[in-house]
Amino acid sequence: MVMNGEAPYLVVQVSAGDSEAAWAIAQTSVARKLAACAQVFPIRSCYEWEGKVVQDDEYLVLLKTRAEAYDRLAACIRELHRYEVPEVIALPIVRGSDSYLRWVDEVVGGGEPQSQP
Repeated sequence: MVMNGEAPYLVVQVSAGDSEAAWAIAQTSVARKLAACAQVFPIRSCYEWEGKVVQDDEYLVLLKTRAEAYDRLAACIRELHRYEVPEVIALPIVRGSDSYLRWVDEVVGGGEPQSQP
């Protein structure tokens, strides 16, 4: 179900410059109950920065959370992140298994599980 134009569950992604930074974001977000789960992947990124095309090894962190926790999660990421302009992108979870989403509700909080379409 999409409520008020917003899906009740999100995958938030953020890239970090090294494994230590990525795991700090992952572990702190879960420990603070801002995300139920975090996964960290090594990636290779290509982007434009200060007029140059740059390629870097980075780490992608995927965090599963409730939409109502997004602002607090994003603030946590900005607090821990070393980049001047960190990537903090929220992608809606439009469908998911009921048992998994109940678990997200239990960990992140926020009351009753949200129904899915």
